[in-house]
Amino acid sequence: MQSFRQAFKDQTMLYVFVGVLFLVGVLFGALMVNALSLEQQQEMARYLNHFFVNVQDGGESMSQSSYWSIAALHLKWIGLIWILGLSVIGLPGILILDFLKGVLIGFTVGYLVGQYSWKGLLFALVSIAPQNLLIIPVLMMCSVAAITFSLYIIRDRFIMNRGGSMMKPFASYAMLTFFMVMLTLGVASFETWVTPAMMRWVTPMLL
Repeated sequence: MQSFRQAFKDQTMLYVFVGVLFLVGVLFGALMVNALSLEQQQEMARYLNHFFVNVQDGGESMSQSSYWSIAALHLKWIGLIWILGLSVIGLPGILILDFLKGVLIGFTVGYLVGQYSWKGLLFALVSIAPQNLLIIPVLMMCSVAAITFSLYIIRDRFIMNRGGSMMKPFASYAMLTFFMVMLTLGVASFETWVTPAMMRWVTPMLL
């Protein structure tokens, strides 16, 4: 626990940088809503109305297949970040993924609020916010760990040219990612079985 706190303290600036990058993505995504053409807005409105009807009719009911599809979606982000962290050239890719995650959330929330006002905000709070309050910190921790490991490779292999063993930093990197994967599986359970029930509570206001 002490080593974890020390590592977090040492990586504070990285966490701030990744957090700011994510928030910029959220802002950019929200602003993208204003760039939609009238035809695109109408198409999205039709899709959302169909989605709301489907939720209201129980189409988003809990199932094991839904759980694994939701879990797989989150794990793909974590897996891609982990793989990019293993190489020097993957460093920009990690930052792009963090930015894109922010864009996706910002656009979704921005559109819901712009289209449905406070009702859209309420729907976003029950359908998007709960799981993302855990998923976003998980992705940030994975990203910082990946950036730290990538920077370690650059410093140790290319700048200082030490050529020492990388087993210990790699093991720490892999262990943290494993814990984040386990946490993500728990979040996927909430998103599969709890979130649809909350959405069914709000959707009548949007129809």
